[in-house]
Order: sequence, then structure tokens, then C-alpha cells
Amino acid sequence: MKSRCPKVLHKVAGRSMLAHVLAAAAHLEPARVVIVAAPGMEPEVETIAKDAGVPFRIAVQNDRLGTGHAVACAKTALEGFHGPDGGGDILIVFGDTPLLRPETLKALCEARRGPQAPAILGLAFRPADTARYGRVVTGPDGQVERIVEHADASGDERQIGLCNAGILLGDGPVLYGLVDRLGKDNAKGEYYLTDVFAMAHGGGLRVRSAEADPGEVLGVDSKAGLARAEALMQARLRAQALENGATMTDPATVWLSWDTRIGRDAVLEPNVVFGPGVSVGDEVEIRAFCHLEGVQVGRGAVIGPFARLRPGTEIGDQVRIGNFVETKNAVFATGAKANHLSYIGDAEVGAAANIGAGTITCNYDGVAKHRTNIGAGAFIGSNTALVAPVTVGAGAIVGAGSTIGGKIEADELVVVRGKERRSPGAAKRFREQRRAQKAKRKEG
Repeated sequence: MKSRCPKVLHKVAGRSMLAHVLAAAAHLEPARVVIVAAPGMEPEVETIAKDAGVPFRIAVQNDRLGTGHAVACAKTALEGFHGPDGGGDILIVFGDTPLLRPETLKALCEARRGPQAPAILGLAFRPADTARYGRVVTGPDGQVERIVEHADASGDERQIGLCNAGILLGDGPVLYGLVDRLGKDNAKGEYYLTDVFAMAHGGGLRVRSAEADPGEVLGVDSKAGLARAEALMQARLRAQALENGATMTDPATVWLSWDTRIGRDAVLEPNVVFGPGVSVGDEVEIRAFCHLEGVQVGRGAVIGPFARLRPGTEIGDQVRIGNFVETKNAVFATGAKANHLSYIGDAEVGAAANIGAGTITCNYDGVAKHRTNIGAGAFIGSNTALVAPVTVGAGAIVGAGSTIGGKIEADELVVVRGKERRSPGAAKRFREQRRAQKAKRKEG
């Protein structure tokens, strides 16, 4: 990845690839999840796993000796799943496959049930370009005889179109019995997990593969691959939003996060970006070039164009947030308006209040943040600076160009402006004076 960030912590649709995989696995309600991580990754991995809500343990792989070695590192953490006194199914997935669907994993688990279920079951796919993938070699009966890594494959084997996706489900005691016997006599000098297929087949066990959509099992191992995964995820999220009743005039330009929620008959114009944590109600209109993150938007609101709504913003029903308005940690009650060129941060805006163009809440004093409270039906004139902490009562009017703090009572009218001064001819005299000074400097 050519990055200081560990590969599986790179984000797709606003969530790390590892979190996507854990979320898919969580749908299986696993008895235990073991995350095999590189040294030093434990704190970040623990945070992600806790957010996924799965019972997890972390196993550290100190030496990178291949996929089989990684599975071996998890053995202690999987006590009780691989004998001798107990056993259970073990599912192995890779942390760099963010598009993996829960439905696919559930289907894989279903295939492991019944008297004719295979002892080892692998997920396979047919990519358009097979260049770097291991090949799945099957016999006449459809059994998987072996999986050959690309580096070790013969010319004929490289002609096989069925490729290994790396995802494996197997009987715990059987699987670890095979893992314990792995060697590293291969082109890379690593312990290949894929060798368990040939070992199982040679031992007379049933070994099968199931096919998945190539896009779903895409593994990310470069920044270019990360971009491909993002594009595929965005296409999936857009399709879901459209199916659920949203309208997009140019879907390819709308960027969604993994948890974006869009209501029915919401209209998204081109070039709208959703960061994580956004919920948009029914019949909302989000105009072009808006950015929303950590925001709740109520029914019938109109946002933008060119608006930026930052975390903690709550937009009530029928609210209007216009062009070049920025909000942060601000609550707008029903029908409130901030239509032009304003910053509203750490504030509460009452129902039907009107924020004039150029108004800003001065919420930070260099040490701490302070709140602004604007009552229902209040009118804040253009180019007003509200120096928090400040309270504007319901129905109050603040005249344009005012700088205010403290408390304004309900229905009070306040105007704070400097005394007007006029000096006839002073502008001309000022210019002449400056020109004379400039000429003098040049002579010197």
C-alpha cells in the first residue's frame, strides 16, 4: 500500500476494510472471532472489533510466514473449536475483502450442514484477469483436488479460470489437523493455507468450492485496488439508495458512506458527499456540492447548494440551509432558516427563526467553546456577530451589522453599531498623502 497505515485499516466508504469484514461476519453470530494482526496493531484492531459488536480475541503474528502460519497463530485463541475435547466450524476470511456480503457467508455455512457436507469448503471466483490468483483444480466429480498458487502453477494450470478467493470454511479439528502438517516447500518459502485442500483430498475427505461474484471477493493490496473497491462499494450503496426510494439526478457523482440513510423521495443533486453518520429524512432536497457528516436531516428540509454540515448538526423538518452555510454541533428547529453565507456552530436555533446573510456565531474564545441560543421566531439581521455565550429571546430582532453578547429578551429589538462619521474630501486628501509618501521613499 506504500502507506504508514496498515492495509486493513484503510477505509472504503468511510469504514475500515477490517470493520467491513467483521460486520459481515457478525451476521453469522459467531461464538468467537479471532483477529490475526501484526505486532503493534492491537489497540486499533481492538477498537474496531469492539465497534463491530462481536466477541473477539487478538492473535499476533510476529513473523510473516504465510496464510497457513497466520491460521496457526490463532490456534490458542480458538481452543475448544479444534479438539480434542470439542470442535466447531471455523471460517477464515481476509481483512482486505471489504465487499464481502453476509449473505455469501451464510450460504457458505449452509453448505457445511448435512451428512454429505464437505469437510473443507472454499470460496472461488472467475475474474476477468486471472494473472495473480491461485487456481482451483477440480476433478471429474467436482471435488477440489488442490489449489495451486500462481507462483507455483504450471502453464496448463494457469489456463484454469476458477480462482481461489482465499475464504475457507472447515471442520475445526480437521482443519487444524491439516494446518499442523503444513510445510513451506514452495516458491515463496511460506506456509500456504491453500495446501490443506490437497491434503484433505488426499486423505479421502470431501472438499468442495462455491463460487462468488468476482467483485464481492476483491482483495485490496494497492492504492489502485483500494480505489476499485471504493468504486464498487459506491455503486452498491447508490443502487440500494435508489431502490429504497431516493432520487439522484446524477448517481455517479454522489458519494455515500457505509451507514448513510436516505429517506423516500429525497432528491440528491450532483456532487453531494456524505461522510459517516448521516441520516436524511423523507422529501429532503440536497442541492449540488454539499458535504454532510454526522448529521440528522428532518423531513422536507432543503440543503444547499454548497453547504457544509459538520458533526453534531440536527436539522429539523422544513428547515432551510442555503448556499455557503456551515454548521457544526447546531440544532435547527422546525422551519428555521439560514439561507446565505453563515457559520452557525455550537448553537440552538428555534422554530421559524431567521438567520440573515453573513451571520456568524463566535463560539470559541481561544480556550473553550460556548453556546448560542436563538429563540423561536427570532430575526437575526445580516452580518451579525453573535459572541457566545449569548441568548436571543423568542421573537427578538437583532439589527444588521450588530455585534452582541449576553442576553436579549423576548421580542426585544437590538441594534449595535458604531457612530457614523463623515469627513468631506478626506478620501482625496488621504490618497494624495499616500502618493506623496511613496514618491519620497523612491527618491530616498
